[in-house]
Amino acid sequence: MSFLTLTHLEKSFGTNRVVKDFNLSVEKGEFISLLGPSGCGKTTVLRMIAGFEAPTSGSIIIDGQEVTGLRANARNIGMMFQAYALFPNLTVAENVAFGLKVKGVAKAEREARVAEMLALIGLPELGGRFPFQLSGGQQQRVALARALAPKPRVLLLDEPLSALDAKVRVSLRNQIREIQQDLGITTIFVTHDQEEAMSISDRIVVMNAGIADQVGTPFEIYNRPTTRFVANFVGTLNTFEVTVEDPAAGKVRLGGSIMTLPAALNAGTGSAQSIALRPEALRLGREPGYETVISGRIEDVHFMGSIIRLRANVAGETVVLDTFNRADQPPPVPGTGIEISLSGKDAILLQG
Repeated sequence: MSFLTLTHLEKSFGTNRVVKDFNLSVEKGEFISLLGPSGCGKTTVLRMIAGFEAPTSGSIIIDGQEVTGLRANARNIGMMFQAYALFPNLTVAENVAFGLKVKGVAKAEREARVAEMLALIGLPELGGRFPFQLSGGQQQRVALARALAPKPRVLLLDEPLSALDAKVRVSLRNQIREIQQDLGITTIFVTHDQEEAMSISDRIVVMNAGIADQVGTPFEIYNRPTTRFVANFVGTLNTFEVTVEDPAAGKVRLGGSIMTLPAALNAGTGSAQSIALRPEALRLGREPGYETVISGRIEDVHFMGSIIRLRANVAGETVVLDTFNRADQPPPVPGTGIEISLSGKDAILLQG
């Protein structure tokens, strides 16, 4: 049985339906990311779980308890915000203890729990400081400790890393994931950053205009997107128009080549379809086992360390491919003519 269940959840503000028939089942201890562009409804879903927004319709069940009509403070949920939301007049220790004090936890137990939380986030010596004396990353770790101190049933994270610089953001997201796994706490994480979601989630919910377009593991979301929106939102894609040759066999024509897609097609012979391939699925030069070769000319070369990203003009369209850096083999320079190999086994059929 799922630990957190959202059923037919909807939220409207006047005539604007922000969340539309949203359904999700989350297992105990699972880390779920709500991923999508600004305005897609992901934060509204989080706020309904927290009790800060009342659903227009639908239900929220946590650990077998219907909480849809409960006040936020009766749900036993921890929340961490984008803005650190620490009390500036309280010390670090007092901030972490705040929720415990509200719940009436005895002083000795509060102090022990605060010490435990500060050790957990790696700041055991900073309990006496005030928020303004901390870096942004330290403040956000204190906010995490404060959210976890009352031992909530569910932890909700609303874009908690977006205000931090890149290096701190990567370090803190890894620490959040480690702490979440150590504690086994069910967690919902809201982000618009696909790399963030892909790197730390058990499953990802890709949201589009208030709808859960696809729910799946990071591997599934990236490699087997089920809608055109998910395919384009997550990662980089090269799109090609093909003609169906044999729907049952998954055979399509790209230029002068026949490609076999991973599955049969629900389309008529001769119909036009769109397929996509990730940059890493393309090969520079002629590659054995790759049935299609297209010609182009290098437009740009981006050196990214272990990966070199090439942009090529192919029949007036831009095609992006990634190749591994090799110290003994410099990449082609802009203006160079190249051949690119691709295979139907790597193709994604774009739908929706």
